[in-house]
Amino acid sequence: MTMTNEQAAWFAETFEKLVANVGQAVLGKEHVIRLTFTAMLAEGHVLFEDAPGTGKTSLARALAATVQGSHNRIQFTPDLLPSDVTGVTIYDQKTQKFEFHKGPVFNNIVLADEINRASPKTQSALLEVMEESRVTVDGTTYDAGRPFMVLATQNPIEQAGTYRLPEAQLDRFLIKTSIGYPDHASTVRLLGGANLKDRSKELTPLITTQAVADMADLGATTHVDTAVLEYISRLCEETRNASETRLGVSVRGALAMVRAAKVWAAGQGRNFVLPDDIKELAPVVWTHRLVMDPEAEFSGATPEVVLNRVLADVAAPQQRATA
Repeated sequence: MTMTNEQAAWFAETFEKLVANVGQAVLGKEHVIRLTFTAMLAEGHVLFEDAPGTGKTSLARALAATVQGSHNRIQFTPDLLPSDVTGVTIYDQKTQKFEFHKGPVFNNIVLADEINRASPKTQSALLEVMEESRVTVDGTTYDAGRPFMVLATQNPIEQAGTYRLPEAQLDRFLIKTSIGYPDHASTVRLLGGANLKDRSKELTPLITTQAVADMADLGATTHVDTAVLEYISRLCEETRNASETRLGVSVRGALAMVRAAKVWAAGQGRNFVLPDDIKELAPVVWTHRLVMDPEAEFSGATPEVVLNRVLADVAAPQQRATA
């Protein structure tokens, strides 16, 4: 079943209200908020590579407050253990049974702060829950619930004490972006409200977590024409064939683009995806999935340059594909 025009109009109206509500706490970052809600409704995750103090924690809190969801923050450090993320099974002497104590990952929104400061073993504790929204501990599987989204922050890999995220983990992030510093006007507004340490506490919840799950299901019904799917496939193939890349966009990355584009289109009041949606989302959905050839990287090639060339070389479908 494809989303109707009326449903698309409702989706866009609700989407705008959600973005505006979070925008009261995270000033001047409407585009980033849109991307984050797109990831949430596409049931994906977001990776931020940012400087400290740009509002990542505020964004997570504002998202949770807006959707009446739970949130938690995990500070990743070199001594963090996988059980500190997923939880641990403890023997209760009174009941003489093992009981599972859920870790911070069992929340609707999880902020994984400085994720690349933890060891690869601890980073891998997130792989299953990010892909399947469930955690397996001691052979027992526990659902993480819906919605579930990881907002992870990453320090530049040149900094001391960081571990490069493995390609398999990077591939599980739907979007990679940055918040960046606010503009002058937004900074002045922030400084004027310096007494408000947590602006998210002032937000009014607009929607329930169940309604978010329903919106995600509705967004998935946005129509994607075969011509657009072929366009996505050709773009992915070209990134794999590029001489500068060792690994191009994976099949998971192609599927991620389809899910994100459906929500992005619905957020604009359309029940069909356009090629322009793919072009607009490609930098944040695909750039972090490209693994560069070391020699090409040494010569100055970057994922952004490769992707821009591929987008310029591959012709987009000309006909508007409506549902």
